[in-house]
Amino acid sequence: MSAKLAMGGYRPGALAQIVKLHMDYYAPVWGFGQAFEVKVAGELAAFLERRDPARDFFRCAYRDEALLASITIDGMDAAKEGAHLRWFIVSAAARGEGLGQDLMKEAMAFCRDQGYAKVYLTTFAGLDAARHLYETHGFRLVSESEVDQWKGGVREQRFEARL
Repeated sequence: MSAKLAMGGYRPGALAQIVKLHMDYYAPVWGFGQAFEVKVAGELAAFLERRDPARDFFRCAYRDEALLASITIDGMDAAKEGAHLRWFIVSAAARGEGLGQDLMKEAMAFCRDQGYAKVYLTTFAGLDAARHLYETHGFRLVSESEVDQWKGGVREQRFEARL
């Protein structure tokens, strides 16, 4: 029998566990290394330091003490650029259970409740399952470039959803 799933916001250790989930996937599958890890950790730490629950959404899913997934909506520049969907990851142990779908629904509902006109995310070509999930929730590919902010040899993509 599996332990009960708990959804919630920040818990001590969340930052480190989110970074670890990213590295557990992106290092072996995509060859991402130190530059990516530092970028995720630094930007997520800065977000958590300035996070405002009135404009930002931060959700984690845990089973016992293990972090299974996270998603964030950074609303700091929502009026100018749109809300930024970031740090969306589901652990290998939880993929296929519908957890990503549930988190995406919650995040998009938050954006609608806030009155955000647009939500965007940056990702890269080749993440087909994630792309399918984004498109299911109204995101459309709006640009591609050779920019590789993650230093992993990938082609960056920007998706947007109009609300």
